Amino acid sequence: MADKPIARALISVSDKTGLIDFARALARHKVRLLSTGGTSKALKEAGLAVTEVSAHTGFPEILDGRVKTLHPMIHGGILANRDDPKHRTAMEGHSIDPIDLIVVNLYPFAETIASGADYDTCIENIDVGGPAMIRAAAKNHAYVAVVTDPGEYESVIAEMDANNGAVGLPLRSWLAREAYARTSSYDATISDWLTRQQGGDWPKRITLPGRRMQTLRYGENPHQKAAVYRRTPVEPGVATAEQHQGKDLSYNNYNDADAALMAVAEFEDPAIVIVKHANPCGVAGGENLGDAWDKALACDPVSAFGGVVAVNRTIDAALAGKMSDLFLEVVIAPSVSEEAQAVFSEKKNLRVLTTGEMPHLSEARNTVKSISGGFLFQTEDFGEIGREDCKVVTDREPTEQEWTDMLFAWKVCKHVKSNAIVYARDGATVGVGAGQMSRVDSAQIAASKSAKAAGTEGSVVASDAFFPFADGLLSAIEAGATAAIQPGGSVRDEEVIQAANEAGIAMVFTGMRHFRH
Repeated sequence: MADKPIARALISVSDKTGLIDFARALARHKVRLLSTGGTSKALKEAGLAVTEVSAHTGFPEILDGRVKTLHPMIHGGILANRDDPKHRTAMEGHSIDPIDLIVVNLYPFAETIASGADYDTCIENIDVGGPAMIRAAAKNHAYVAVVTDPGEYESVIAEMDANNGAVGLPLRSWLAREAYARTSSYDATISDWLTRQQGGDWPKRITLPGRRMQTLRYGENPHQKAAVYRRTPVEPGVATAEQHQGKDLSYNNYNDADAALMAVAEFEDPAIVIVKHANPCGVAGGENLGDAWDKALACDPVSAFGGVVAVNRTIDAALAGKMSDLFLEVVIAPSVSEEAQAVFSEKKNLRVLTTGEMPHLSEARNTVKSISGGFLFQTEDFGEIGREDCKVVTDREPTEQEWTDMLFAWKVCKHVKSNAIVYARDGATVGVGAGQMSRVDSAQIAASKSAKAAGTEGSVVASDAFFPFADGLLSAIEAGATAAIQPGGSVRDEEVIQAANEAGIAMVFTGMRHFRH
């Protein structure tokens, strides 16, 4: 059977972007419009003929608008199988007119909770009638088109223009898929918010609320497909950053930029993080970002080539000039001055991103990893320690400078893949060993790479987990480390402490580890 032209549409939208032009295009196709509340008012003010839902159903809106569209005249018109004689008889018997198009984009729940609104206000912004209509229309997409995003208006009108006012089944099917994804994401946002309000255990079922921002050319490798999604509600970060120049970001660019941004967000003072393959290869802080850049780059200038850089302050022209001397893939910061942007513009392929503000480090945010047959969820590693949380376990106490450098190295260590070893001196990394199966290897690799650049003599060393034997610490001592910070907790802690005492270095235990696999 040929697709029939759209005869009647129900429009009830919170986001009124493009509404009037879309409704006028429907009116051009002689579509009769039903609507509610603010949407109806907007359409009437634009001079469009609209029938109020309450007039259509013969039943007024009640309960402060909580009940408007939950009525058989509405849902019967949406759900009816137009080819089933029994359905047609029932519709005729109850004077139910078919509704061929549903246009709903739901109350702004995510925006409401993001605004910091109180509990009752958030509850009132949970849409009930909207999701019910969307789900009904999506189920009955054999006959009904459902639009849940202003970005879909153009495709629907183009289809109607090409098909004498009808929307074909392929587009209706696609719209139904998008509609179920929309209600699923909406419900997931509500569930996640309620979980945070109540605390306690993980929910029995979980859905990831998010919105696709971009389909990427490929994933980690050219034979893999990939896309990037934005969290709901919106949070500052790489997924929501504004790109000012350069080629489209790749999957690996996003991954590296996030690693760099989350690492630099650890620091309150001005800081710079250079990342290569998701691992910091240079980190430094200080009052002068130009000096911080020099120190971060000195840690491993070879690996920094083709890397990603994150800064936790506005990038000025002087810093942009220093960065432009090196080939970089991505630079990300809260903001970039106009003068700095002019400098960067000379590097046409460099991606420059601004986030507006730094990510909010929070133990309430979750991380997710796909595994065969399921997912692993955990809270973000928000663990922090201060000097008062550490226990000095050696005969020698650390000096003030060693304390400062150890706490700095400990922050960096959290963002290095395990087994992680970080050497630091004077507020900057001077050696990073990442992702090795043996902690000894990480210690030796970090020192070896550093010997070609900044050198580890007189540095401190941080280990993301305890030294299971003294050999890892001995490698760090041989590299010139004068103090060590590590979680402790090994059955051979005494052996490791003895090695530290014999070498005359200071060592502290944090009681916290930072595995990052």
